[in-house]
Amino acid sequence: MTAPPPAILQVLPTLVSGGVERGTLEIAEATVAAGFRAYVASAGGPLVAPLEALGARHVTLPLATKSPAAIWRNAARLAEIVTAEGVGLLHARSRAPAWSALLAARRTRARFVTTYHGTYNEGFPGKRLYNSVMARGDRVIAISHFIAKLVHDRHGVGEDRLRIIPRGVDERRFDPAAVAPDRVAALRAAWGVAPGRPVVMLPARVTRWKGQGVLVEAMAKLGTDAQALLVGDAGAKPAFQEELRGRIAALGLGGRVRLVGHAADVPAALLLADVVVHASTDPEAFGRTVIEAQAMERCVIASDLGGPTETVEQGVTGWRVPPGDPDALAAAIDRVLAMPPEERAAAGARARAAVLAGYTTARMQAATLDVYRELL
Repeated sequence: MTAPPPAILQVLPTLVSGGVERGTLEIAEATVAAGFRAYVASAGGPLVAPLEALGARHVTLPLATKSPAAIWRNAARLAEIVTAEGVGLLHARSRAPAWSALLAARRTRARFVTTYHGTYNEGFPGKRLYNSVMARGDRVIAISHFIAKLVHDRHGVGEDRLRIIPRGVDERRFDPAAVAPDRVAALRAAWGVAPGRPVVMLPARVTRWKGQGVLVEAMAKLGTDAQALLVGDAGAKPAFQEELRGRIAALGLGGRVRLVGHAADVPAALLLADVVVHASTDPEAFGRTVIEAQAMERCVIASDLGGPTETVEQGVTGWRVPPGDPDALAAAIDRVLAMPPEERAAAGARARAAVLAGYTTARMQAATLDVYRELL
């Protein structure tokens, strides 16, 4: 009797939305295509159906909880799944589920991989120990050189276990040639953007450290009549969004800065922009929206910290400015908007070429599968 192909089990809190979740589906897709059996364990969410449509199997467990007792129970359940399904490798993408996966791997002798997705603050006693599970994999995937240095410096992970695999963008979906003009026109009408008016866009969840407040202050200093669109929802924390509305009104920017909420059609939204801004005041582990904008041949201005320092080459594929500095951001926006259209187009083309060379979903998938094969 022929043995079934090896099984890979990814674990994460939920399958609701976000970069970690998208990455999980992308790796599940690649796992199936490579001939492995793909499993994902989480507390569930709207992305379960798309996951299973890729040929992966979802296992519902309460992995979103940080309760020590629940972590132990989840570990036992994961160990049962590993044994019953012949799972050879567990891949953890978040800390509480990672503790359960680590315990299950030790009980079953399955291999254990982690992806270190964030900077993980250490603001109270015991937090470094809690975070350290993400550095305990047989292989530890860092999503940028910035994160790789943090993992090495903080946890002492050496090159023997550390693998740098940047996040990727689907160049088929994020392609200017693949976006029909009517998709862009529909967003222009919905968001009240006048034809010919320059558009500055910040696509990010509306939360303080993402820098929407910095862009609002910069808009008051611009020398052009550009319109800013803050694209993203406030989730369960709407207070900062209301604070932004108040500041926009106080600066007299009601006609120039709009919070437009979530955009389902991100490629079309980016194509509507003349300049895409990344204004985070804390370092991003990677900054996926930056490469998405670059893939759409947009001019990007990014905060000069964290992951975007690796994806935005100053003056070549975009521009970097000091974080939290509205004056510097306004000056950079003015400079880019003053460039002749052909120069902006050339910068956008260079940005897309750089993404295609180093930051595609296919490259990320292939590199992750290499890690799996190395251990299996």
